Amino acid sequence: MTTTAVPEFQHRTVLLDEAVDALDLSGARAGGVVVDGTFGRGGHSRLILSRLGPNARLIAFDKDPQAIATAAQVADPRFTIVHDSFATMRAALAERGVGQVDGILLDLGISSPQVDDAARGFSFRNDGPLDMRMDTTRGMSAAEWLATESEQTLEKVIREYGEERFAFQIAKAIVARRAVEPISSTRQLAGIVAGAVKTREKGKDPATRTFQAIRIFINKELEDLEAGLEQAYDCLAPGGILAIISFHSLEDRMVKRFFAAKANVPQPDRRLPIRAVDLPQPLLKLIAKIKPSDAEVDANPRARSAVMRVARRLPLPEGAP
Repeated sequence: MTTTAVPEFQHRTVLLDEAVDALDLSGARAGGVVVDGTFGRGGHSRLILSRLGPNARLIAFDKDPQAIATAAQVADPRFTIVHDSFATMRAALAERGVGQVDGILLDLGISSPQVDDAARGFSFRNDGPLDMRMDTTRGMSAAEWLATESEQTLEKVIREYGEERFAFQIAKAIVARRAVEPISSTRQLAGIVAGAVKTREKGKDPATRTFQAIRIFINKELEDLEAGLEQAYDCLAPGGILAIISFHSLEDRMVKRFFAAKANVPQPDRRLPIRAVDLPQPLLKLIAKIKPSDAEVDANPRARSAVMRVARRLPLPEGAP
């Protein structure tokens, strides 16, 4: 009797070459440090390692135990994996004797294996347990949260994190259903949402925005991004590159505003007697905004919403406080 192995879920890394090119690793080849804030299935990390010199280091982060298991297979002494969010970057680097780094890449997307594995509960396309946690070793699952949260908070999360105009109706339907039976599967939740949403854009499943909202909330994705942006800037050496790939408008808006706040510094009245060295200085230089090519989107439709923003940390002028 023969058995057929179940193929591992495949992942296509979005903006693979563009992201690693943007990091401009020439300065890190000699012995610098680079951070991959979201290891995923290792596409970016492996390409970064192929371009680093023998004395350089790559430190990667991920919350997903399956990503950590994949990272354990990277047999390279220059590579370190940290089982935690990139929002812990400052402390994690300090623990490893690293102060500032030459480049940081944050790929904020959920990986295809996470979406395609019904057991993770991220997708409404295949029925599975309603989990949605990036890190299945800690925290509350989506099913547990839906069973206990107030209708008002459910509505707020679905409206703000999913940008869902039918949030009130969806929250009301969830509360009504859980009074009858536990909501424990993705198919149940998708059906509840479909019954509550009156209209939807052509070709878009009614559950898309609600599933996005709950996933973002459960995993504290926006809180992690807010903390991670500040820590990434703090950990970046002058001249270092910060590249961030976003997949929905909430993330991209946060990245865009953070970059703009660091790059566009308000200047005082030129008539005031202030030395040039004492004037507020821009802290980042905006380098690029990059989207996937038509060919990449054709080959991987999940890449269509990706946006990568790239900035370089500027050194303070000599004599500045």
